[in-house]
Amino acid sequence: MPCLQRYRLALLVIAVFPLSGCLFRSHKVEMAPSTAQLKTATAQELVDYVNREAGKIQTLQATVDIDTTVGGEKKGKVTDYQEIRGYVLARKPSMLRMIGLMPIVRNRAFDMVSDGRDFKLWIPPKNRFVIGRNDQQNPASDKPLENLRPQHLYEALLLRQIDPKDEIAVLENETGTTTDAKGHTLSRADYILDVLRHDGDTWFLSRKIVFSRTDLLPHRQLVYDMKGDVVTNAIYLDYRDDSGANFPWHIEIARPQEEYDITLKIVKLELNQPLPDDKFVLDQPPGVEVVRLDKQGNTASNGPGTSR
Repeated sequence: MPCLQRYRLALLVIAVFPLSGCLFRSHKVEMAPSTAQLKTATAQELVDYVNREAGKIQTLQATVDIDTTVGGEKKGKVTDYQEIRGYVLARKPSMLRMIGLMPIVRNRAFDMVSDGRDFKLWIPPKNRFVIGRNDQQNPASDKPLENLRPQHLYEALLLRQIDPKDEIAVLENETGTTTDAKGHTLSRADYILDVLRHDGDTWFLSRKIVFSRTDLLPHRQLVYDMKGDVVTNAIYLDYRDDSGANFPWHIEIARPQEEYDITLKIVKLELNQPLPDDKFVLDQPPGVEVVRLDKQGNTASNGPGTSR
């Protein structure tokens, strides 16, 4: 090709390219660094923080707003339920009671209680009373409320201490990105405690506790089963000091296998106030349909009776 022709071709390419932005377009993405000063800690310091804060809380009483979402890929749809007011009572080592109220009229939508192993769930609008173990599922997938388990909420609500006899914690230092309220991409940095637990001769990943390096507070907890699957994904926001204990006033609890999410937004909180045994007693009302998950065949019956 003569030099003059090559020169003309080059001019043509230069002239056409700015008009062909729909075919070729590139831009530089700039990540704004976080303006927060990053803090540092060792694995032992983070373990000490978890154990120290967990040791400060023995009981919890909270008035909460409850948002619930049910569904996902398994169910083929997602349903958002109207926010309701409720109450949460917790007492270590494993007692929990949660009451949800109907909107406007404030009658009970549900009432459930657990001693750590067994649970009871009363659903007045359905006139149904469910009894079973926390590790049992109701095969009736069209009744998502009946798959709520108080113990799952308890484990997410009160961050458990890391037991040096049965657990070890390994530190990760992770960096990534996040988006602010204006849509700007920001860099972020987290510490992650991988908590390993042993069952006999087998060690397995029990949970991950994620600390933001901007405040060194735990903002997320992932709980795993022995197969390595995530069973609980909890997010903790809006930490406030209550009687010397840091506690999050916004808690999101996702159970991916059962496909439900519960968000608890605390309205009022009291820590370490007396909670006697009778606060965790749920009597079986007369005339309700009783679903016993602890009986073979998931039997249901009607009739009076009292269950404690």
